[in-house]
Amino acid sequence: MNHDFDVLSAARNWRFKEVRQVSSDIAGEVFASDVLDMDELRELVSKPVWQSFQNTVQKGAPLDPSIADTIALAMKKWALEKGATHYTHWFHPLTGYTAEKHDSFYNPISDGKVIASFSGKELIQGEPDASSFPSGGLRATFEARGYTAWDPTSPAFIMRHSNGATLCIPTAFVSWTGEALDLKTPLLRSIEALNKSAQRALRYFGVEANKVFSTLGSEQEYFLIDEEFYFRRPDLVLTGRTLFGAKPPRGQELEDHYFGSIPDRVLSFMSDVENQLYALGIPVKTRHNEVAPSQYEIAPVFEPSNLAADHQQLIMQVLKNTARRYGMVALLHEKPFAGINGSGKHCNWSMGTDTGINLLEPGETPHENLQFLFFCAAVIKAVDMHQDLLRISVASASNDHRLGANEAPPAIISIFLGEQLTEVFEGMLNGHRGGGRGTGVLELGVPVLPRLPKHSGDRNRTSPFAFTGNKFEFRAVGSSQSISFPITVLNTIVADAIDAMVDAVEAKMREKRSFEEAALEVIKQVYRDHKRIVFNGDGYSPAWHKEAEKRGLLNLRTAVDAIERLTDEKNMRLFSRLGVLNEREVRARQEIMYDIYFKQVNIEGETTEWIVQTQILPGALGYLAELSEIEVKSRAAERTIQQVVEATDALSDALEKLKVQNAELGGDEVHEKAHHMRDNVLPAMAEVRKAADALERILADKYWPLPSYREMLFIK
Repeated sequence: MNHDFDVLSAARNWRFKEVRQVSSDIAGEVFASDVLDMDELRELVSKPVWQSFQNTVQKGAPLDPSIADTIALAMKKWALEKGATHYTHWFHPLTGYTAEKHDSFYNPISDGKVIASFSGKELIQGEPDASSFPSGGLRATFEARGYTAWDPTSPAFIMRHSNGATLCIPTAFVSWTGEALDLKTPLLRSIEALNKSAQRALRYFGVEANKVFSTLGSEQEYFLIDEEFYFRRPDLVLTGRTLFGAKPPRGQELEDHYFGSIPDRVLSFMSDVENQLYALGIPVKTRHNEVAPSQYEIAPVFEPSNLAADHQQLIMQVLKNTARRYGMVALLHEKPFAGINGSGKHCNWSMGTDTGINLLEPGETPHENLQFLFFCAAVIKAVDMHQDLLRISVASASNDHRLGANEAPPAIISIFLGEQLTEVFEGMLNGHRGGGRGTGVLELGVPVLPRLPKHSGDRNRTSPFAFTGNKFEFRAVGSSQSISFPITVLNTIVADAIDAMVDAVEAKMREKRSFEEAALEVIKQVYRDHKRIVFNGDGYSPAWHKEAEKRGLLNLRTAVDAIERLTDEKNMRLFSRLGVLNEREVRARQEIMYDIYFKQVNIEGETTEWIVQTQILPGALGYLAELSEIEVKSRAAERTIQQVVEATDALSDALEKLKVQNAELGGDEVHEKAHHMRDNVLPAMAEVRKAADALERILADKYWPLPSYREMLFIK
C-alpha cells in the first residue's frame, strides 16, 4: 500500500504496549474483589445495621436514614484500603452513557494536615448540575439543581485507572422537582410495578415470595480495529461508523469468522477485559468470534435487571478503555461497516422470585404447568398490545442501519414461541391440553458420539422477540444503547398485562369458577386475542411483511416513525397508571430522542461533506493530474481518465446537493429537524457515499486518503 502510513505497523505495534497479566484465580482472588457486596459489608458493620440494610436490598423495605453514617464509614474504610482517593455518585443520565463527578475523601484541617471523611449525607445525596444534561424541557438552562440519590440495591464498586482508584456509588438522578432525569429511576419503578403485579398473581398459585423481579442476561457484540486505522478515519472518530467504504472482494461470505479461532492479540484483550469485569462482580461467561470479520461477542449470565443494567454500562466502558492498551479501538456502533453484519445487544429477559423460581420455566410438561402458561400468556399479550413501545425502546439513528439486515431482526415486532409451545397454546384453543412435540434425543449415527438431549424447539435468529427455553430474547436492542429503557418498557407492559389477566381471573371466580378453571379460560382468551403477534417463520421474508400487514402489526421502519408514537394516549396512561413515568417525563424523553436523532445525523452529514471536500475530491483530482501528464496515449489511459472524470463529477454533484440539505435544518422544532435529517440529509448522504465508493474502486491506492475496509477488517 502507498498510504502515508505503514499498515503493517498496525499488526506489529501492539506487542510493544504494556499488557497486563491476568490472574487465574478467578473464584478466590478476583471475582467481586472490587465490589462492596453484602458479605463484605456484613464484616464491616454491626448485626442490626446489616439486617436493616439487608431488608432494604432484598425485601424492598424503606432505607433507614439512621444507618447511613455507619454504612458510609464502613464504605470509606473499605475504599481507602482498596487504594481509592476519591468517590463519585455514578449515574445514568438521558445521554445513554454514564456520568460521574469525583470528590476527594480528604479534607484539610486546622493544623495544615488532611483527614479522610465521608458522611451518610454524602453517601445518600449528591448535587450535580442538572442543566447540563438532557432534560427534554424538565429543566430550563438557568435551573441547574439536580440530585443523585444512592441506589442501595446496586453495590458500590471500585473503578481503577493507571494512577489510582475511585469509589463508585450507583445512584438515581432526579430534578429539583423530583422528576426522573435518568434511566435508572424509571427502571427501578418498573421493577417495583412488576413486583406488585406478579406477587398479586402468585398468591393465587400458592407461591410465597418477598420479591419478584425481572432478570437479564445481555449479549454484547462489538468490532475491534487497529487504532492506527481508527484515527485515520475521521468518520469513525466523529460518528462511530464508516460513512464511506467500497465493499471488499471478501467480507463474511466464506462464513469462516463465526466461532473461529480467536486471534492471539484479541484473546489477550478479552482475557484482560474479563479479569477487570470479574473484579467488578460481573459474571461474564461467553466470548467468541461473531459473524463479521473483526466482530466479537461477550455475554454475562443472568442477574437482576437493575444490576444487569449497571453492569452492561461497565462492560461497554471496560471494552473501550482496555482496547486502547492493545493498540485497538472497540466499536460499539450498530453498523460501523456497510455490507456486513451489524452489532446488537440481545437482552435475555425473564422473571424470578427471591426464592429462586423462574416464572418462565416451562418444566418437563409445559401443558400441565398452569403458572408458566399464565405468565407466558401475559408476555404474549404485553408484546401484542405494545408493539410500538418495544420498537420505540430500541429506536435510534444508528439502530436504523441494522434492523432488518444481516441477521438483525426486522422493525416489525413479533414473537417466536417455537413449535412445542405454539402447539400447547393452539391445543388449548382446540379443547385439549396436549404436550406438543416431545424433546427426545438426537441420534448422531456414530456409536462413539453421545446421544444429545434435544430442545423443545429450534431457534429463530430473525425474530425480534424469541422464547428460548426459559426466557425471552429481545434481539432488537442496539449494541451502543443502554439496556435500561428497553427493560423498563418490558417490565411495565408485562406488569400491565398481568394485572389485566388477574382482573379477568377474579371476575370469573366471582362467577363461582375455581381458580384453575378461571385461569385456564383467561389464558385461552388471551392467546386467542393476541396470537397474531406469534410468528415462527423467516422474519426477513417479503411474504412475512405482507402477512404482518394483514394481521395489523406495526412496521415502524425508522426511529422517527417510532418516536412519534411514544406520547400516544395509551402509552401516557400506561406509564402513569403504573407509576413508572408521569406525562412530563414521557414527553421529555420523546423530545430527547428526537434531539439525539437530529444531532447524530447532522454530525454525520457535516462529516460526510467535510471528508469529501477536503480529502476524497483532492485525492481524485490529484490522480487526474497525474494521468494527464502521461505522454504515451493508450486506450487504457483514456478509459481510466474518462472513468475518473465521470466518477469525480458524480461525487462533486452529489456533494453539492448534500451541502444544500446540511445548510437547511428543516424547521425550528426538534421533531421537524429530525424529519429533515431522515427525509433529506440521509438520502443525500447515501448518494454521496454511492459516488465515493465507486470512485474508491478506480482510484490509485496512493490517492485514496482513507484506510479501506480490506485493511480495517482483516489486519488484526
